[in-house]
Amino acid sequence: MSFYYPKNFRANGWGWHRTANAASAVRGFLSKERGDGSSEPLVGNGSLYPSLPSEDDTTFSGVRLYPSLPAEEYESGAVEEVVEEACAAVNVNLELGETRPSSFGPAAYQDFKDIRSRCLSEGRLFEDPEFPAVERSLFYKERLDRHLEWLRPSEICEDPQLFVEGYSRFDVQQGELGDCWLLAAVANLTLHRKLFFQVVPDDQSFDEDYAGVFHFRFWQYGRWVDVVIDDRLPTYRGKLVFLHSSERNEFWSALLEKAYAKLHGSYEALKGGSTCEAMEDFTGGVTEMYEMNELPPNFYTILLKAYERNSLMGCSIEPDPNILEAETPVGLIRGHAYSVTRVKYVDIETPGRAGKIPLLRLRNPWGNEAEWNGAWSDKSPEWRFIPESEKEELGLTFDDDGEFWMSFKDFCSHFDRVEICNLNPDSLDPEECPKGCTKKWEMSVFEGEWVRGVTAGGCRNYLETFWKNPQYTVTLKDPDEDDAENKCTIIVALMQKNRRSQRHQGLECLTIGFAVYRLPDYGHVPKPLDINFFKYNASVGRSQAFINLREVSARFKFEPGQYVIVPSTFDRDEEGEFLLRVFSEKSNNMAENDEEVGMGDVDDRVKDIAPNPEPADPVRDFFTRLAGSDGEVDWQELKEILDYAMREEMAMRRGGGAYDGGGGGGQTTPPQEQSCLEQLLCALCAPICKEIGVDLQQMQSQQQQEQVHLNQPQSQELRGEGFSKDVCRSMIAMLDKDNSGGLGFEEFKSLWIDLRNWRAVFRLYDTEGRGAIPPQHLRDALHSAGYTVNAHVLNVLAHRYGSHDGYIQFDDFIMCAVRLKTMIANNEPLENLERELQNP
Repeated sequence: MSFYYPKNFRANGWGWHRTANAASAVRGFLSKERGDGSSEPLVGNGSLYPSLPSEDDTTFSGVRLYPSLPAEEYESGAVEEVVEEACAAVNVNLELGETRPSSFGPAAYQDFKDIRSRCLSEGRLFEDPEFPAVERSLFYKERLDRHLEWLRPSEICEDPQLFVEGYSRFDVQQGELGDCWLLAAVANLTLHRKLFFQVVPDDQSFDEDYAGVFHFRFWQYGRWVDVVIDDRLPTYRGKLVFLHSSERNEFWSALLEKAYAKLHGSYEALKGGSTCEAMEDFTGGVTEMYEMNELPPNFYTILLKAYERNSLMGCSIEPDPNILEAETPVGLIRGHAYSVTRVKYVDIETPGRAGKIPLLRLRNPWGNEAEWNGAWSDKSPEWRFIPESEKEELGLTFDDDGEFWMSFKDFCSHFDRVEICNLNPDSLDPEECPKGCTKKWEMSVFEGEWVRGVTAGGCRNYLETFWKNPQYTVTLKDPDEDDAENKCTIIVALMQKNRRSQRHQGLECLTIGFAVYRLPDYGHVPKPLDINFFKYNASVGRSQAFINLREVSARFKFEPGQYVIVPSTFDRDEEGEFLLRVFSEKSNNMAENDEEVGMGDVDDRVKDIAPNPEPADPVRDFFTRLAGSDGEVDWQELKEILDYAMREEMAMRRGGGAYDGGGGGGQTTPPQEQSCLEQLLCALCAPICKEIGVDLQQMQSQQQQEQVHLNQPQSQELRGEGFSKDVCRSMIAMLDKDNSGGLGFEEFKSLWIDLRNWRAVFRLYDTEGRGAIPPQHLRDALHSAGYTVNAHVLNVLAHRYGSHDGYIQFDDFIMCAVRLKTMIANNEPLENLERELQNP
């Protein structure tokens, strides 16, 4: 199937051209908008805009997110605008169906509407096979001290409802699970209608079409995932054990927690975490973390701007090591996550003067009387200095509901940490935003991966390998509005993927961080930046520390210019996937700082070792006799030729002589008893043998030359098995232009030249003499073979052709070179290679 690659993906910095799922979703969106099911190209340039699929695409469940456009508009200059809208739509409504890593094995796709329809037609309630009502769904390590019973809401109470009198932050009551970090984010979620119903779809209830099945949507690493669950909930003596509502017959919050637990494999996987993590999963935003003892001088302004942009905010106090959730003398709970629900300069009128005071409104997820009891708390005397009109605007209440106000000074004195989740530009509807809170961030996104020995270079402490990490450029052109220094604010966020859901496998978060470097305004720098750049240039910004959290982020103010971000793990050779996002007040242009995938020059060392052969005219006769009446060799005949050639050449090298088979100008005549196959091989190999003889003599007198090991017998290259069937078939496919399934003589000669080059490259980089290329030399080896690749292609090739320890055997290297040359020659999208990796 073709893939759709609009050029503005890269220009806008989305980076989705690296993700097959996202490309498929955009394709599906555009196909639905056209409404004709046609597969004709969007525009005439088929190489840039391949055909859309003709099959029905249910990615968007029939919901038309944008007005339908006639086909001619897609074929006009407006296509870029259309695709930009499609990207925005996909970012909000990407893919329905469960794709989580699971402790129960690979998760199957689950479609909510299809499941509900089938259950209704069969007259049964849904029981989720992907997250069954068993102990393993509760805990993967701990053991229960009592029996918990899974009950449906109708077995817990009469008249169960998803919502009772709407939804609010007071519907979030903590249970026995230590996931207050999640509850604080849920409470914040209720403050934004669009965000709430994006996570909790309103197409489900206990009344109409009830079948015991519900679904919730969470943002996961750049896309939205729809998680389907049944409504069996863990209880003890008929009461919910975990998250619940203050209303006994209201269940949206308990079901939301179950869906989130399923996303991560179990309820226990939710124990301990950062409010930032849940905020991001509910919004797709990017988070910042501030320690109160290291606050910037303009911190209240940062909080105020965050509130104006509808950011979600949380705060906490360091826990008491001896007492779980200990209460302080001022009524605050240690180790507990609070929500910041309002930031405002409040009018105040005292007998002496009038002015404004910076206040914040906070909420304890317990939703009870455990509240702050200091200045500006409920019914405190300070409120008498606030005009009644201001109190009314604030919606001031003094109930024991867990919500209270504090001064900014007390806030900084009594809390230890603040987390801010900045929403992406498409998260909120401007019409739903409070007055004065309609500003938005500009955002760029890229996905990447650290692969051991290839792109897992570690932090700057490992200078020799640091430059091998993935690199990304960010171009800042316009300074912030009203910025006295004419600088640009950016937030850089690095998130590692899929670690919480792999806890049951013993995997925890890697220690990650990033560094930012300013590119010079003039002169040439290599792509990617090499070791010399990092040796002589200091970073202009970096993450505060390398830490084992899911995400690290930092805010910077830079002068307009071009910068390179280098994300990395602390130690080298640690593997993992990541998502890199950049938020800025003004537009930014983000791209991979790497080579373009394509053809380059073959290394001179390879040319010297393997000059192009020029077989004599009789070789054509030999080839014709071997190939038969069709004049071509198939993959089996090709395998015989290549295997024999390899053995013959190694045997001649071991003998130390240079046999002249007649094709290189020598006088020796091939023995009469040789078969046609042997005569062909001798003719083809003669130039190699002659060349090897000269090189051996030269190297005996020049022992310092680096090519010495290239001319030693390489008995481990094919390990006695010869070229594999897959390699031979791939070589046929690479050069078989007429799709006949075989190679003619000219095609064979072209292949032979490539093979001699690739074999010379292999020997050049088999630096350890083990018949394999170390992973750290793969990029250099491909360069020497005449190919330029970026980090993403390099990662895919390492996964596809590397062994368990990352080394690339000879047969795999030939296969890699064949596949790469075919992909470049045919201008194939990288996703084709990625699919081969998933289905080898």
